[in-house]
Formats: sequence, C-alpha cells, structure tokens
Amino acid sequence: MSDKETQTEDATSTKQQKHQERQQKLKQKVDERIAAASEDKGLFLVITGNGKGKSTAGFGVVTRAVGHGYKAGVAQFIKGQWECGERNLLQNNGVEFHVMGTGFTWETQNRESDIEQSELIWKEAKRMLADPSIDVVLLDELTYLVSYKYLELDDVVNAIANRPDGQHVVVTGRGCHRQLIEMADTVSEVQSTKHAFDSGIKAQKGIDW
Repeated sequence: MSDKETQTEDATSTKQQKHQERQQKLKQKVDERIAAASEDKGLFLVITGNGKGKSTAGFGVVTRAVGHGYKAGVAQFIKGQWECGERNLLQNNGVEFHVMGTGFTWETQNRESDIEQSELIWKEAKRMLADPSIDVVLLDELTYLVSYKYLELDDVVNAIANRPDGQHVVVTGRGCHRQLIEMADTVSEVQSTKHAFDSGIKAQKGIDW
C-alpha cells in the first residue's frame, strides 16, 4: 500500500471514529430524554397556521391510531358537501364521522344557520369527548367556530379539559385561540411558502380533498 493510500485510509478511519463519537453522545442525550419521559397521558394536539396540510396532519394522526387498533371519531366543522378521501377510507374502518356539511361561511352567508349547524356538530363532538371508549377525537377546523363565536370558548375548553383519561384530542384550523394553545401538549404551526391555488391551479382530487 502506498503512503497516499495509507494516509487516505487513516483519514477515513479518523472521520469514522469522530462520527461515531458524535453519534454516541447524541444517542446518550436521546436515551436520557426517553428515560425521563415517564408520564403516560392522553395528549391534546393543536395543528394551526396559514399553510396547507393542517387537516391532512390531523387525519394522519387518526389513521395512525386506527392502524394500531384504536377507536377514533371525527367532527368536521366548516367543511361542505365535497367528497372527502379521508372520510371514504376511515369510515370503512370504523371511524365515526360528524360533518357540518353547510360549507364555508362565505358560501352560506347566514350566521344563524351556521351557528345552528355548528351547535349540532359540537353536540356530537362533546358526546365523543365524554366517551371513554373513543381513544382519539379529531375536531377538524374547530378553531374557526371559536374565532367566529359560533361556539363558546369556555364550553370548548371544559369539554377538552374534562375528557376521559387517556383520550387524545386533535384540533385543527387557522388562528387557534391562545387559551387552547396554552392548554395543548403539542402545538404545530403550518406555514405557507407557496400554494398552487395562488397560481390559478384548481384543487386536485386525492391531493387537496
């Protein structure tokens, strides 16, 4: 072996050793955090922000839970009569759905009707939030109902806070109220860098709905 080849091999070995040392330190820190996370509880997750993908992320949680054999329920606010790919899939796998169905508020243009429909779906949502047999509840686009004052914030807070032990709740939608953010265990904010709709591209089946 030439001197150059030996030097290259030594350099490679040194890099590998340093990499392994860094990874060992990282592993130790991760292991320590895992060991320290001893509490087991039902989580409250908020997925908010102006970007696309909040409902998609919420349905991802529901799909994951169902994949593990857990029971889940979904309440969809604001959404209209559009076909929903996630609903098509999840209902066939035992997920309970309650859909407001009146569409977006700028389509109905009827505050009283919107409030009435909101309260009907919220009644079903509260029933699920009080049902210990349901492991995961997705409240899709709930944030709008609070912002528009179609639902009382205190009622929403109390229903989530007093849910059965071990039940997980996911709330999605823009402009989540700070009180819900403060009480959440995990908050994710989805930001928009670019959106096809802004370029005049219509919503795509299987991607947007």
